[in-house]
Amino acid sequence: FVKNRDYIAWIIRILYFYRMKYLLLALLLLSMHAKSQINTEDSLFIRQIFDEALTNSKCYEVLRHLCKEIGPRLSGSKGAADAVEYLYATFQKEGFDSVFLQEMEVPHWVRGKVCKVSSAGGLTAFSACALGNSVGGKARAKVVMVQRVEDLDSLGESVIKGKIVFFTRPMEPRHINTFKAYGGCVDQRWAGPSKASKYGAVATLVRSMSHKEDEFPHTGSMSYDTLYPKIPAVALATASASRLKKLLEENPNALIEIETDCYMLPDTISHNVIAQYHGKEFPGAYMIVGGHLDAWDNGEGAHDDGAGCVQSYEAIRILKNLGYKPRHNLRAVMFMNEENGLRGAKKYAELALKNQENHPAAIESDRGGFSPRGFAIESNNKATLALFESWKPLLSPYGLTDILEGSGGADIGPLKPGGTLCIGYLPDSQRYFDHHHAGSDTFEEVNKRELELGAASMAALIYLMDKYGVVAGATD
Repeated sequence: FVKNRDYIAWIIRILYFYRMKYLLLALLLLSMHAKSQINTEDSLFIRQIFDEALTNSKCYEVLRHLCKEIGPRLSGSKGAADAVEYLYATFQKEGFDSVFLQEMEVPHWVRGKVCKVSSAGGLTAFSACALGNSVGGKARAKVVMVQRVEDLDSLGESVIKGKIVFFTRPMEPRHINTFKAYGGCVDQRWAGPSKASKYGAVATLVRSMSHKEDEFPHTGSMSYDTLYPKIPAVALATASASRLKKLLEENPNALIEIETDCYMLPDTISHNVIAQYHGKEFPGAYMIVGGHLDAWDNGEGAHDDGAGCVQSYEAIRILKNLGYKPRHNLRAVMFMNEENGLRGAKKYAELALKNQENHPAAIESDRGGFSPRGFAIESNNKATLALFESWKPLLSPYGLTDILEGSGGADIGPLKPGGTLCIGYLPDSQRYFDHHHAGSDTFEEVNKRELELGAASMAALIYLMDKYGVVAGATD
């Protein structure tokens, strides 16, 4: 034995190695089994979420009431007040753990009854609507056509003074993501009027932000620079914009007449509406999902953003009805005044800070009620993105294949400085700007099944974030 002790020692080492190898293999198999059990549990519960949404949803009927019984809900209007009252009562009847309002002052802009754009003498009329927050007024002048806001600097006062500036740039059709196309031209609506006023323009016209060629003008907010006079700002429907452009190309000296009677009233009181489902483990922490309750007055605000509101309500209702016991407090937040002031979002963030509320994550639905595609994660933290990517196998069977870095949304943005991970729900974007801020944004344009799938999608992500937590607030 002594003579062969080295040989025997090597045999012992080999046996020990294989024993450890099999032990490690066994541990790996146990780990994989545990992970499989977790994924199976999650997969089954997410299936229940979608089953509940598709068989027992209430969000479509709530949206119908908002659109058809209440209608336009611009901040400060009777419609906005009625919508607050209706949702507050609806949430109470649903039996959430708590339902409450957050009060704030909001702007009260009134469109008025007149918005006319025509060739001199009214021989040719164009479909138009005033831009949000615009002053009213009349103008009769020649027109300067420009593609970009920056073009005004090169033209200067000698060309622009006393004229109507017409911003003709369309949304870029080559962008697959239509929000990128929108972002590429919305500056002419937002900043164009004051920049034109700087050089002496008497009014502005802008081509509506839409790929669709029709006679529905699209409104939207604009902002006045206090350094320059306020001038009327009007949007033309895409088909009307094309007709006016052709008319001016044939007759550059044609006179165009504009008349609007919109005006601003003093700020008034309105509210965010909030429904809460209490968590059991982290009483000071809140995960929220929300949309904005206000909507432009030239339509019914169905996709923008009635859909986001009812999906948010439905997402929390589903989890409550399935008996899920959340670790964090879950809230559905109906924000007021996203369209022309963002006062509701700012008030919510202000009160969260004052009340020392921790918001690990927030989801916003403000891209319409179309078919689910995924989520935009407002973070460049690799650990955060990897965590959400790891949930893809659970979400992709429901069409949620796009998990990418991107914008969370305007209403939840004010929470970001406090460390909140902001997430945007991403439905298919191709039809959204057909209706955005237009008279065609009606209840009839919303598909019930697509709306319900969106609500379930957000409920599924809330469930995963609440159960496993999120990695937020850091950068590489």
